[in-house]
Amino acid sequence: MVYDFDGPIERMGSDSHKWQKYPGGVIPLWVADMDFVSPEPVVEALHRRVDHRVFGYSRPDRDLGLVIQERLRRLYGWDIKEEEIVFIPGVVPGLSLSFQTCAAPGEGVLAQPPVYFHFISDPVRRGRLLIDPPLVPKGDTYEIDFDAFERSITGSTKVFLLCNPHNPVGRVFTPTELTRLAEICLRHHIVICSDEIHCDLVYPGFRHAPIAALSPEVADRTITLMSPSKTFNLAGLGAAFAVIKNPGLRERWTREARGLVPSVNIMGHTAALAAFAAGQEWLDQVLAYLQGNRDFLAGYIRERLPQIKMARMEATYLAWLDCKDAHIPGNPSAFFQKEARVALNDGKEFGKGGEGFVRLNFACTRATLKEALERMEEALKRL
Repeated sequence: MVYDFDGPIERMGSDSHKWQKYPGGVIPLWVADMDFVSPEPVVEALHRRVDHRVFGYSRPDRDLGLVIQERLRRLYGWDIKEEEIVFIPGVVPGLSLSFQTCAAPGEGVLAQPPVYFHFISDPVRRGRLLIDPPLVPKGDTYEIDFDAFERSITGSTKVFLLCNPHNPVGRVFTPTELTRLAEICLRHHIVICSDEIHCDLVYPGFRHAPIAALSPEVADRTITLMSPSKTFNLAGLGAAFAVIKNPGLRERWTREARGLVPSVNIMGHTAALAAFAAGQEWLDQVLAYLQGNRDFLAGYIRERLPQIKMARMEATYLAWLDCKDAHIPGNPSAFFQKEARVALNDGKEFGKGGEGFVRLNFACTRATLKEALERMEEALKRL
């Protein structure tokens, strides 16, 4: 079927965290969910599940594991076994489980800011030592300073939280970059936890590579986190999974989760199976629409907001905008919320290198994006 992503959907009054956090009239372009209908096969599968009228304890059936195995083999040439898949209600709990399994309180957790705030705030909140060698801006993108990355490692550094594709800078790290990161981690006996939740939202000219697929040695020290939630706009259904090939690491990880982190709920695993099995038509169309929004946003900024710079977007629908040359008094996010009535993420949430930046979610109708940019343009003219 053909999906109409330009058709507005009223989300106010639908318990939407995105749309109901701010007062009426504010355009919310912050939290990472889409303003689009989910794939029709998912909706139909959920209707069938509701029509059954029984909502007892459930577990993801074998079909979901088989679909995931086939998908990873087809997309990345990565062979995994059914028992290596562990279902969880979200990638964020998976991140926390990973560093709590691999690093004791007081031990080190590596991350590369500016990065999704759970990578830098959660380890500290749970008594781990954050080690955060930042990514390095270069032109309109970011690179890894491998020497600084390795120098930051100490004897107490136990786990590296990798974000690939990267949120918020939009990078899809190359196999060469991933290989060098993996070699450093192997040399220092560091476990890699790789958040690959945006792996399906990659634009033409770029290709995602799971770091665990590089070699058996890397896979043996890697926890890979994936989910249909960003890909198919299913975030509220709480469905994700980890791939952990090392049996000992998998047992430690699941033991840490026992009694604290549940598996996927009945609606989540129904949606995940339908999305992975029959959602490709929707995904192809939404990626084309998102690419159009990305290009519209980049062109608007280039032509009408030249005081703002946008990082090159290789993946995701989350644009990283440098507002430092706009000479905005105070915090850019607060400025745009007050003066333009547009809600954006504050770059400071993402750690080192985030000062003076905002993150903008463009997974919305083109008309909504245009109105938000026009409001931002008018606000800057009033400075």
